[in-house]
Amino acid sequence: MRYEEFTIEGRNAVIEAFRSGKTIDKLFVLDGSEDGSIRTILREAKKQDVIVNFVKKDRLDQMSSTKKHQGVIAYAAAYEYAQVEDIMENARSKDEAPFIIILDNIEDPHNLGAIIRTANLAGAHGVIIPKRRAVGLTATVARTSAGALNFTPVAKVTNIAKTIEELKKEGLWFVCADMGGTSMYQLDLKGPIGLVIGNEGEGVSRLVKEKCDFVASIPMHGDIDSLNASVAAGVLAFEIVRQRMS
Repeated sequence: MRYEEFTIEGRNAVIEAFRSGKTIDKLFVLDGSEDGSIRTILREAKKQDVIVNFVKKDRLDQMSSTKKHQGVIAYAAAYEYAQVEDIMENARSKDEAPFIIILDNIEDPHNLGAIIRTANLAGAHGVIIPKRRAVGLTATVARTSAGALNFTPVAKVTNIAKTIEELKKEGLWFVCADMGGTSMYQLDLKGPIGLVIGNEGEGVSRLVKEKCDFVASIPMHGDIDSLNASVAAGVLAFEIVRQRMS
């Protein structure tokens, strides 16, 4: 399902968005606001486990395009999120070993869109992203995915490390991308697999890396030391495809 409206401003509009079932990615509220309608908004946000950012008035003024924000701005998702179970069901319905791409705090919407596009073309059954410190399904992500968002489910979870643990119980094993790892050509990447790609600057966080079974590196011969996150995701995803085909 598409959502056409991405930034929602004003108290009534935000309350209406929550009550009509729109998926709100982030909520920005004027710091110190405590009156009735703000309390209603915060209650709705809590029900849906939405991240609330309390900010100063000048920050809201900067973000506002209508200049009538009334102390509250919400970012709605451009697409609906799936559940992790939907991704597993996608694999079962195709009678394939699950292949999931998990993103640890990707912040650039172009990277996220490109990775969703790659996930679709590599036959991954879905993408998992975290709720905090990461970009959600914005309009830019939707555009960059070149239509892949219509076919590849994206789930949003509170805790990536915990999600990996739960998926291990379903028989998946996990490989994360890191320059200090074993060459991807030396690893057996077949079977039910989760590919973990880290943040553009810091890579995969320590806690998430500890949950992974293998650390894979991409052999490189250039003069700079790392690949863009979406390119790294593409290279590793298609090594998984190559191994599955053989």
